[in-house]
Amino acid sequence: MKQKRKVELVVISDVHLGTRGSNAKELLQYLRSIKPKTVILNGDIIDVWQFKKSYFPKSHMQVVKHILHWISKGVKIYYITGNHDEVLRKFVGFKFGSLQIVNKVVLELDGKKAWFFHGDVFDVTMQHSKWLAKLGSVGYDLLIIINRIVNNWSKRLGRGKISLSKKIKNGVKSAVKFINNFENIAASIGIENGYDYVICGHIHQAEKRVIENNSGYITYLNSGDWVENLTALEYNKGEWKIFKYDPSLFSLELAFNNQSFTSKELFQEMLIEFDILKKVVR
Repeated sequence: MKQKRKVELVVISDVHLGTRGSNAKELLQYLRSIKPKTVILNGDIIDVWQFKKSYFPKSHMQVVKHILHWISKGVKIYYITGNHDEVLRKFVGFKFGSLQIVNKVVLELDGKKAWFFHGDVFDVTMQHSKWLAKLGSVGYDLLIIINRIVNNWSKRLGRGKISLSKKIKNGVKSAVKFINNFENIAASIGIENGYDYVICGHIHQAEKRVIENNSGYITYLNSGDWVENLTALEYNKGEWKIFKYDPSLFSLELAFNNQSFTSKELFQEMLIEFDILKKVVR
């Protein structure tokens, strides 16, 4: 068995389990390849907004099980709530073994202060027109499905993959402006509060860069997502890196059938897992 890579801190966000756009199999390969000390799940891990579709494949459940496995091993896990899993905000402060549900978290990393939060607080659409945001989410999920069909044909023709959503984002000035505004606002607040790092998710745009204004400077980081970009953030020995999934790095081919859990089956499966975990963490 290949030795797992040790990681001091890993940040994962915007997995959107329960949607057809989620690359759960690839994420599971990544999770199985690392041995982290601390894990930040920075929002939108399970997509509760679209959960009514009763779509939750076994590969998605395996991701949940792996996270529960980490808890049983005492890996420190912060689950930061996002907009797609905002129902968990009712349980902020809840602790279970090494898991804690929070809205934000500040950690000291080698003498520097790091501020973690999802980032939907900066989204005007989320604040004032939630129904519009949900409608956009459904459209985005449909676009991802269409994108996969296009890429299947592109592969047969011997061409590379393309991202329709990326092309749309990069081609629409308002979308580019929104991303820049998001990053600059997060950085400005971080600088005002004396943080050295500000780490977000939400916008599905992996990034690592220093942002400077009249008040100072800060390192802005974003963990990206596991729908389009398949990225995470890793922190080791005072250095941040963006991990980008590359299938050539993973020889293990995960075998899952296309069977999906019904809501009742999923609930029963979760009860079984939590019952096992309760006995371990006592």
